[in-house]
Amino acid sequence: MEYVYAAMLLHKAGKPIDEDNVTKVLQSAGIQVDQTRVKALVAALSEVNIDEAIKSAPTFMQAAAAPAATSGPAAPTAEQKPKVEEKKEEKKEEEALEGLGALFG
Repeated sequence: MEYVYAAMLLHKAGKPIDEDNVTKVLQSAGIQVDQTRVKALVAALSEVNIDEAIKSAPTFMQAAAAPAATSGPAAPTAEQKPKVEEKKEEKKEEEALEGLGALFG
């Protein structure tokens, strides 16, 4: 992931995404650089329009980030409460069946 992040930083800064720049970004972050991975990344991104890829990704990223923006714990909804009650009922049924098992074996 570090390699992709380095490419994203370079793109955001308006710098060309080439082997030298990716290597410099990774080294400045203290990452031991694998030149094979750098070459593969640069070759793969040469055919990608990064702006278009970013535009298509925000719908997922915004949805994932939205819950983090809430302040305080969320109150349980009506849908969540029956699940807890169902679990308690299932546990009681299991305990009852265990008691019957002791009678037979």
